[in-house]
Amino acid sequence: MTEKREDIRTEFSGRVKLIHKSFGEQEAKLHDLSNGGLFVLVGEEQELGLEGGSTLKVQSLDIEDAPIIDAEIVRLEPRGIALKFLLD
Repeated sequence: MTEKREDIRTEFSGRVKLIHKSFGEQEAKLHDLSNGGLFVLVGEEQELGLEGGSTLKVQSLDIEDAPIIDAEIVRLEPRGIALKFLLD
């Protein structure tokens, strides 16, 4: 598989809130982070029902008044989802 990543990712532990109209708000564990996106761990019991290309909002729960950022699902795995930040 060809590597498509443009930014260096850093393992990073934290909590994020995923927001989407289909499921409301869901807490997930942050696995790694880069300038372009993040990978969040989502257990099988937290089936989100989203597909690649879907957009949602993500917010850090570990930073007070953290911004809510738009993101796109670029990859789905059994253990979690890879998200690309949609920044203007």
